[in-house]
Amino acid sequence: MDLPHLRSLLFAPGSDERKLEKALSSAADGVVCDLEDAVAPGDKETAREVTTLALAQGVPRAQRGAPARLLRINAAGTPWFEDDLAFAADLELDGIVLPKSSPESVELLGSSGPPVVAIIETAMGLRQAFEIASEPRVAALIVGAVDLGAEVGLEPRKDGQEILYARSKVAIDSAAAGIRGPFDVVHLDLYDGEGLEEQCRFARSLGFRGKACIHPAHVDTINRVFAPSEQEIAWARDVVDAFEGRSEGVLAVNGAMVDKPVVDRARRILQEAGR
Repeated sequence: MDLPHLRSLLFAPGSDERKLEKALSSAADGVVCDLEDAVAPGDKETAREVTTLALAQGVPRAQRGAPARLLRINAAGTPWFEDDLAFAADLELDGIVLPKSSPESVELLGSSGPPVVAIIETAMGLRQAFEIASEPRVAALIVGAVDLGAEVGLEPRKDGQEILYARSKVAIDSAAAGIRGPFDVVHLDLYDGEGLEEQCRFARSLGFRGKACIHPAHVDTINRVFAPSEQEIAWARDVVDAFEGRSEGVLAVNGAMVDKPVVDRARRILQEAGR
């Protein structure tokens, strides 16, 4: 599975077989079987059993169009962390999602295994986002707005401006560490399609390349917004074609000045379109 090109990450409770099966048969680019927040403390062991069964019955990983399979384990320092690691080692996974990430907790996962998607959801984690993104196994970051907001005392706003700094820092730190653009926060209002699309477009403008969600109804909007439009693809082709064979310099394309950074952006758009 190509984690760098995932747009939608659909979280489903590891203890709910029906929701897991629905998620694994959805159009989501990636499905996260959740052993953490979505599972009560007394149901952790049962959730591992249900997750094993759901993954065994789901669409085979090798089948074209099958979603990537990820597992959100419990955070380092919890009573379930070590057992979750042992459980994950026995599964065929495309990624591990690590809550309350820090450089130290990423290192506790070891040097081998599937790539890690690290959730930035603490004040210290936000300060250390670049160091976390620079860990060899980390493939992407996710902004966890609920836990971060509770710790910092943020007050939710409809326009999402209370997490603008967190979003911007995580996007910049991901780019500086040389990994893909991060996944945006979950849109908690399940029936606010207009707000979902608006927040997807805003996050994309900040450098995000995907979004987490908790309901299959959000997947289509996320996939559409975080994919290049036909107009963007046409523009990118014009730019790349015009710059073909050149390594530097400036030229005009459709009346706009184009130099190498613009060409790099155009090439990235074409790569995203080809996924």
